[in-house]
Amino acid sequence: MQAEVTISLKDGVLDPQAKAIHHAIESLGFPQVAQVVVKKQIILEFAKGELESCEAIAEQIAHDLLANPVIENYEVQIKAE
Repeated sequence: MQAEVTISLKDGVLDPQAKAIHHAIESLGFPQVAQVVVKKQIILEFAKGELESCEAIAEQIAHDLLANPVIENYEVQIKAE
């Protein structure tokens, strides 16, 4: 079983990495790109367990360790094999 944790900055938080990428895209001659969003994805592999317990563990890990809840949002998706 896998948990996919996707982390992104909250609305209103400046993202210098996305700005730099957007600037580079424009300098390559692609003015059609209006906005760039950078997200992190972390995959947690579980050896075994029930869906609910794996989801609760992944949520706790995302909140306590992987994301900074002050400036970041996170989403956990469970992928059963």
